[in-house]
Amino acid sequence: MAQPDAVDHARPGAMFDREAEWEALVAFACDPRPGPALGVVSGRLRQGKTYLLEALTRALGGFYFGAQEATEAESLRRLGEDIARRTGVPSPVPLPRWEDAVDALLALGDREPLPVVLDEFPDLVRQSPALPSVVEGAYHRVRRERPHNRSRLLLCGSAVSVMSRLFNRPSPLHGLAGLELTVHTLDFRRAARLWGIEDPRLALLVHAVVGGTPAYRYDYACEEAPSGPEDFDAWVCRTVLNPRTPLFREARHLLQEEMDHWDRALCHSAMTAVTSGCSTRGEIAERLDRPLPDVSHALAVLQDCGLLCGEPDAFRPALTRYRITEPLLAFEHAVAAPHRSALEQEDAVGVWKRARAVFDSAVAGPHFAQVCRDWAAGFAAPETFGAAPGTASCGSLSDPEQHARLDAEVVLRAGAGTRRGALLSVGRTCWDEVMDVRHLERIRRLLALLADRGEDVGRARPACYGGAGFTPELRAAGERGEVVLVGLDRLYRGS
Repeated sequence: MAQPDAVDHARPGAMFDREAEWEALVAFACDPRPGPALGVVSGRLRQGKTYLLEALTRALGGFYFGAQEATEAESLRRLGEDIARRTGVPSPVPLPRWEDAVDALLALGDREPLPVVLDEFPDLVRQSPALPSVVEGAYHRVRRERPHNRSRLLLCGSAVSVMSRLFNRPSPLHGLAGLELTVHTLDFRRAARLWGIEDPRLALLVHAVVGGTPAYRYDYACEEAPSGPEDFDAWVCRTVLNPRTPLFREARHLLQEEMDHWDRALCHSAMTAVTSGCSTRGEIAERLDRPLPDVSHALAVLQDCGLLCGEPDAFRPALTRYRITEPLLAFEHAVAAPHRSALEQEDAVGVWKRARAVFDSAVAGPHFAQVCRDWAAGFAAPETFGAAPGTASCGSLSDPEQHARLDAEVVLRAGAGTRRGALLSVGRTCWDEVMDVRHLERIRRLLALLADRGEDVGRARPACYGGAGFTPELRAAGERGEVVLVGLDRLYRGS
């Protein structure tokens, strides 16, 4: 694909990050080759997809249409008005059917490469289920009858599960996309830069509440950022626990908007169970006192929406462990929801004092473990663990001698895919506890158990990930090469 002039189509200065996404969109939109092209842009709500696409059409003189919840006739009427303004026609373009509308949209690219955006495409399909077939038919007809056409049709949507169904088999749109772009949340390092936070502990605490969603920084937190580590508690009370800010109700809106399921109550309860420490289907079903098939269906719905992630246990791959992917939802179900009525009536400071211990144990601790896995998989140098990890997961084993369960929050393996790769590292995480040699001994005991089970542990490096630091004895073991030590500074600045 031809590359456009980077100077002519530079990323807008006000846009934070998203360099790769911008370059991919500009390259697709400006591709000079003849023939129409279809692109797909997806990603969860509030990630900046609309901002990207509106900026793209402004920079390249393209056409943007944002769908709304409306009838088919209303959407076609609005689209006809927008096309009229774009083409300079004095009266709205009559569009009695979507066949007419899609032809009119593709005709905008008859003279030059032109991005044509239909944002929130799933809303339009919900109104008009035949629309994917209409787009597919028009696309092939234009390629056949007007090969000079260079329309670059971009279909965008936030409903992750719906977008997946629209562009995979047996959808008529399957295989047509020349661009498939997913706009992800910002990783923990980029999120710290977004919020302007340099202190790594504060950055992780804020990320444990709002994650890497760009919209939360400016639109939902009223541009409030903590001024320093000592301001974190007050910032929580000013924003996510403040009924007068949009962030206060965002988590419940997010769950409602992302999923279309008859039993939202079960899904909410399943999320609460996960924040309480239940990570398997059986544990969640037992806590909710609901049949396993019902719970399994709810978990599948949440996974389809991208709100829950199910991953194989690092040591027992037949066992799936679930975690919440959106930090704000974990905060909601562990901290905010149990105190919501009190927050409507009392001062948030007192409520937060009562909830802070739950936040540290049920939210910040597990979130720190996930950030450690993200660091190991995406930021650690290959020599840190002897090779670049292919997977980073968690797991546990029973110790028959001690009659206890041994947990490993960061387990790294080489390679990827369905087959388990060689074990590179087994690590423990502690968020609010200084780690000492006892943690290293537990890792060594776990490695011995794995060896007894036939696992090759010869390359496995013990690792301790400490949010509160390490004792001098453990640091000495690290200097001797007996254990990899990863603190907050290394998470945010090192490899």
